[in-house]
Amino acid sequence: MTRYSRQISLPEIGEGGQEKLHKARVLIVGAGGLGSPAALYLAGAGVGTIGLADDDTVGISNLQRQVLYTENEVGQLKVHCAAQRLRALNGNIEVNVYPFRLNRENARRLIADYDIVVDGCDNFSTRYLISDSCSALHKPYVYGAIQGFEGQVSVFCYGDRPKTYRDLFPDETATLQMPAPDNSVIGVTPAVVGSVEASETLKLICGYGEVLAGKLWTVDLRTMQSFVLLL
Repeated sequence: MTRYSRQISLPEIGEGGQEKLHKARVLIVGAGGLGSPAALYLAGAGVGTIGLADDDTVGISNLQRQVLYTENEVGQLKVHCAAQRLRALNGNIEVNVYPFRLNRENARRLIADYDIVVDGCDNFSTRYLISDSCSALHKPYVYGAIQGFEGQVSVFCYGDRPKTYRDLFPDETATLQMPAPDNSVIGVTPAVVGSVEASETLKLICGYGEVLAGKLWTVDLRTMQSFVLLL
């Protein structure tokens, strides 16, 4: 347990919490800007099984913010590169790779094998699909989104009166018809938001603190203003 001694010494975690982390199964959908820091910190914390779902390859423009990857991996599948890096970071965990997109045919089957789903994706349709699947399967969904210098995080499908992504964006038809969001972003924005997603995931697993269920955390890194809004 020396590896995890700095967190085991926290009363909120302890050896019992570390055992919960070892037994936990977390699926990260999207291995890009948000998925990179989330995966690294969850692997470092000792989450026993991490699944990575993404059909994309590493591009040179990814390297400004997707810190799992290196220049010599450009053109390779992200999930394979990410799995190699996570296994090198922590040889005591299992990393499963799914080099495909979630769709209505595979989403529930894949999510059913995991305890928690972490959002690393970048589009509305996948988020609706994850949220609907997690709601049906009673699995917590740790949502995160970024643009420019701003980000937000919430925990859907969890708690006594669970909220879903549809509570944030009720009109799916109108949302899907919106113009594609501007993909401009400073590299530290996904680092901050992905790390907060990892933090919420650790809280869910170990059972400490106040989870962002029924709440939306927002941050603007230009002003360092941060708010928690009730949903």
